[in-house]
Amino acid sequence: MKKIVLQLSIAATLLSACGTEKKETQEEKMPVTFEYPETKKGTVEDTYFETVIKDPYRWLEDDRSTETESWVKAQNKVTFDYLKSIPYREQLKNQLEKVWNYEKISSPFKEGNYTYFYKNDGLQNQYVVYRKKEGEEKDQVFIDPNTFSKDGTVSMAGLDFSKDGSRAAYQISEGGSDWRKVIVIDTESKEAIEDTLKNVKFSGISWKGNDGFYYSSYDKPEGSELSAKTDQHKLYFHKVGTPQSEDKVIFGATADQKHRYVGGSVTEDENYLLISGSNATSGNKLFIKDLSKANSPLVTIVDNEDSDTYLMDNEGSKLYLVTNLDAPNQKVVMTDASKPTPENWKDVIPHTENVLSASSGGGYLFAEYMVDAISKVVQYDMNGKEIREIKLPGVGSAGGFGGKKEDKEMYFSFTNYNTPSSIYKFDAETGEYESYWKPAIDFNSDNYESKQVFYNSKDGTKIPMIITYKKGTELNGKNPTILYGYGGFNISLTPSFSVINSVWLEQGGVYAVANLRGGGEYGKEWHDAGTQLKKQNVFDDFIAAAEFLIKEKYTSSEYLAIKGGSNGGLLVGAVMTQRPDLMKVAIPAVGVLDMLRYHTFTAGAGWAYDYGTSEQNKEMFEYIKGYSPVHNVKEGVSYPATLVVTGDHDDRVVPAHSFKFAAELQDKHKGSNPVMIRIETDAGHGAGKPTSKTIEENADIFAFTLYNMGFETLPKNEVSEKK
Repeated sequence: MKKIVLQLSIAATLLSACGTEKKETQEEKMPVTFEYPETKKGTVEDTYFETVIKDPYRWLEDDRSTETESWVKAQNKVTFDYLKSIPYREQLKNQLEKVWNYEKISSPFKEGNYTYFYKNDGLQNQYVVYRKKEGEEKDQVFIDPNTFSKDGTVSMAGLDFSKDGSRAAYQISEGGSDWRKVIVIDTESKEAIEDTLKNVKFSGISWKGNDGFYYSSYDKPEGSELSAKTDQHKLYFHKVGTPQSEDKVIFGATADQKHRYVGGSVTEDENYLLISGSNATSGNKLFIKDLSKANSPLVTIVDNEDSDTYLMDNEGSKLYLVTNLDAPNQKVVMTDASKPTPENWKDVIPHTENVLSASSGGGYLFAEYMVDAISKVVQYDMNGKEIREIKLPGVGSAGGFGGKKEDKEMYFSFTNYNTPSSIYKFDAETGEYESYWKPAIDFNSDNYESKQVFYNSKDGTKIPMIITYKKGTELNGKNPTILYGYGGFNISLTPSFSVINSVWLEQGGVYAVANLRGGGEYGKEWHDAGTQLKKQNVFDDFIAAAEFLIKEKYTSSEYLAIKGGSNGGLLVGAVMTQRPDLMKVAIPAVGVLDMLRYHTFTAGAGWAYDYGTSEQNKEMFEYIKGYSPVHNVKEGVSYPATLVVTGDHDDRVVPAHSFKFAAELQDKHKGSNPVMIRIETDAGHGAGKPTSKTIEENADIFAFTLYNMGFETLPKNEVSEKK
């Protein structure tokens, strides 16, 4: 075992709730020791293109073994004992709870005779679904997921209604797993009307009348359901009242229909079924079936996976498709179901220099454009004639502007990094909108500001970044700063308010978000510039962001933390192993960290568009090996204080990634910076995590971060001093 000696001030452990030190006669430092749990090394080796790679911690991939379970418990004991020693950990938790404790609601939506919405009273672990019939004043509880389990770890993961609203199907996730159960209910009585469907994964629910619905899943794998490979997705039709075993496979059962991801959706008029098939997270084939005709054939719209195309709306046989085929920033096209292939497409909303997200509702089309990651919204008629630009409440991110054809009123949300999300009611005919709901949150956004900057990456590419901080912050290089990034899978980081980050800002912290290549902020070309043999661009962009923050004296290496989750966890792992001198703290959460083997777990092979695989060819193997965090921890290097964060039920990015990375760090790291792993039990990749666990986790992350930056009291008390 490796013994670590840390210097903790006695006085620092005797702080009152307000953060003021009690007067003590003894102020000297006393050593506190802890030992990392012993992690045995195996002898497993793999050979890639004549190169032998040792994998001493392969045994940690077995999430069902008692040996792994014991290791998890031992690691958590060390980690939580350390976290408990941080004097203001509980204070941060209390602050998070206080700010979090306000009513939150969703935009309303109409189904059948009722208007539904989601609401959380404040600190409820899960949002509750309410409804109200027209003419009634009092809201009634429709579904309360907080009753599913005592600790809130069973969540609702989807709710879909039949067209007339008389039936609904909702999915539940246990412990954060992507494997779901589906419960079908009569909406009037709220009673289940048949047995629960089981083993449903990566699926929407799309009803056809009240008779049944389409859903997707995989055959249950042999071995661990949390880590075993799943690569043949199938679309089923479930007829209500019949056993799940009798569900008919609609698509995906044959070798030529084999795809890792398959989805099916029925048009609003219920005349067509659209089926998407893909083998990666980018690109899809698209098929259509006429449901108004018995035994109609499956017709191909797009026969390859070189682009992303989906149906947005239809008017009879007229189809409105959103696509990036020959349009890297996306466009809207129109075609007829009788001749739906690309050569028959006609532009409705043409391609522009800004990335498009399109929606429809109330008989109109809405185009949300990203202009340097900021929202701009334009309304069109169904022929593509511009009606108006919708002037938003400010500079930030808008969402919504969609609904059913008959909807007279629609809703949209607006937020940015220092403005809590608010909901507005929108009249599609006039373009006017009014405030529908604003949160009564204990946070004064007037005290903070966000600034967008552009900096040069290593190769000269201009990268945008938004920096948020308290007004009047002195740029003296001593501000505790979190730099957050993602940089992958065409995902865009647009300005949005976070209750969690508001507590960081209140401490005088700086929060910076860099829009790295690999994301979708500037369309497909921006995405592709951070994939496969160009993945290093993403890490270079993040390193350059850190260097910019240091150069401009927002912070310095002693006060900088880098943070990211999932693909962002890979980002943090790669950057901290390439430039361990650049930051004081690293928080890789649920990260993809063993890049040589990621594609062998669950649906990981579907990420190959972004990453390539180690088995693809020698060049790709060498490239991936060059940045894979697990394989680039070096003996005798002093790494930043690191808190690896994962969940034991994560079946998307399996926890073995984090286990192996933590084991490598604890074995090879030199110095007194703690390198620890926090493993949440009964938690998955993040979705559905109860409020209580979210608050505890983030209190621990903030406490770990600030403590390892040298703060003995919370920064906002202005009595902080270096340890």
